[in-house]
Amino acid sequence: MEDYNKIIESLGVKFIKARNIRILQPITIKNFYDVENTLLILYNGEVSIGEERVRVDVGDMLFIPGGKHVTVTYGDPTTSKTVSNEEFMTHRETYWEGNHDPKLIGHLPNSFGYVSFEAKVFDSVNFFNSLDVPPFIIKREDHLANTIDQILAEDMTDLAGKGRIVKIKTEEIVIEVVRYILKNRLFVEQLVTNSTYFKDPRLIDIFAYIKENLGGDLSNKVLANVANVSEDYVGQYFKMLTGINPQDYIEYQRMEAAVGLLRTSKKSIRGIGAEVGYKDTAYFCRRFKMMFGIPAGKMRRRESLMNV
Repeated sequence: MEDYNKIIESLGVKFIKARNIRILQPITIKNFYDVENTLLILYNGEVSIGEERVRVDVGDMLFIPGGKHVTVTYGDPTTSKTVSNEEFMTHRETYWEGNHDPKLIGHLPNSFGYVSFEAKVFDSVNFFNSLDVPPFIIKREDHLANTIDQILAEDMTDLAGKGRIVKIKTEEIVIEVVRYILKNRLFVEQLVTNSTYFKDPRLIDIFAYIKENLGGDLSNKVLANVANVSEDYVGQYFKMLTGINPQDYIEYQRMEAAVGLLRTSKKSIRGIGAEVGYKDTAYFCRRFKMMFGIPAGKMRRRESLMNV
């Protein structure tokens, strides 16, 4: 249990957004993808996950880790329209309608709520993504459900201290998700493996260096110098401890940073690509679309629609 407490204590949790959504039209989104973790609660109607369309029961929750491609169906699967992630992001107002009245949370037909957040080990590694946790359903956890409701309601207000309360409640839901995993013995092997982050300071040094130098040279030669291991060994060493190739991890970090800049700045696509380490804008755009399923420009438009 001590290792799990260390993991929780190391997590940097950041609230991204919370929405209460009414489904206007049944829709199946193929290869939905986002960099943030999403915790969804179904209030009324139908939501299902995967190609097998495993149903989420009313009152239950669906957890989708950031960085995972998944098929999600909102509404009746027998009448749903199947669209790509790009189509959904471009025309999301056709399929969803946002509720901004806290009194209506949980009372609208065909509705759900969700909270999106980051949870990073040492403020560097996407925790749930690093565990290779698949999307999963959380059954009948009333405390967790109530916490989501509180975040949704608080986020709709302009009361003093709103940001602080939302931050505290978001940290609470991350802890509750980890507790649910432990209580139900889900992905225990991955959790144990994840504790390696706390046992090798060289790996932590690599994480920190990558975070601080996303726009620079992050070749295996450079990482080897940071960790004081050989260039031939650094890739094997990194993958042995994290389960992922270092260059794949670096690309994910760069794309995650690009999404953050698209969300918060008015910088050009070229400028954003260069800032996160891509000298060739065309290559950056190709890799971005390959990872997220939509062009970088449409991702920016998607962010402008987040208040739907």
